[in-house]
Amino acid sequence: MSKRLEDFIRQHKNDFDGREPDTDLWQQIEKRLPQLLKTSKPKKSFSLGFVLRVAAGIILVMAAGFVFYLQKQHRQPVDLAQINPEFARMQTRYAAEVESKRTELKAVAKTDPELYREFNSVLVDMDKNYKKLNQELPNSPNQERVLRAMIRNLKVQTELLNQQLQVIEDYNQTKKQTQNETKNI
Repeated sequence: MSKRLEDFIRQHKNDFDGREPDTDLWQQIEKRLPQLLKTSKPKKSFSLGFVLRVAAGIILVMAAGFVFYLQKQHRQPVDLAQINPEFARMQTRYAAEVESKRTELKAVAKTDPELYREFNSVLVDMDKNYKKLNQELPNSPNQERVLRAMIRNLKVQTELLNQQLQVIEDYNQTKKQTQNETKNI
């Protein structure tokens, strides 16, 4: 198409060169210019204060959206089975075991509250660490590693609870034996 246009211009070059604009063209433009300026709409300008208020409003809306997004991220629980199904089963098993052992330990609180407080203080610290790991899990780049740490924590809690319950059982047996011996004497 450009080839045809170039050919057309070459063929009619003389027709284009021979024509001149009217001599009074600029005078006609100057006469109509005030009318064109009056009919054109004035440009709106915004003050700096207005622009800053709009920008601050936009920033507030974006910040509120970001906070909402972060809260939504924290509320969604992580599906442990998607990370590793075997680890998810282990975590569930150990969590149930820890819960049942804690229930057994709470029974000691009635008979020996001081011993219960001492045993429970260690468990509270371990539980805090477990909860911290659980909070880190959704945002962790290596979720499987965090899940393994959670399982290790539960496993150690289970072992500790077993030891504590064994100590309590041994203590109660020793106590019964001493009572039986004193009754026999």
